Amino acid sequence: MARVTVEDCLENVENRFQLVLVAARRARQLTQGAEPCVGRENDKSTVIALREIAGGFVTNAILDEEPMQAGLEADEDTSDQTQAGGIVPGPASDQGDGVKA
Repeated sequence: MARVTVEDCLENVENRFQLVLVAARRARQLTQGAEPCVGRENDKSTVIALREIAGGFVTNAILDEEPMQAGLEADEDTSDQTQAGGIVPGPASDQGDGVKA
């Protein structure tokens, strides 16, 4: 397992901030089941993402892509629960708190 340095990755990405965004997006994709462009070698998805960036397999163009569909469905399920009463903000109660307005 070769060590990945920030300098290796910066050859393929504009700056460190862009590197963080690209690596996070790619690591999330790998965690959700995307096929890696390099061997896994018992590495975590974050390390694989950095190895892919250093190898030139992943660039900042990944930020322009839409997130994976599975993530979108999870977000829709959460908003449905909120609207259906799963998470409902209640009115402030002034009973028993000892504070008078």
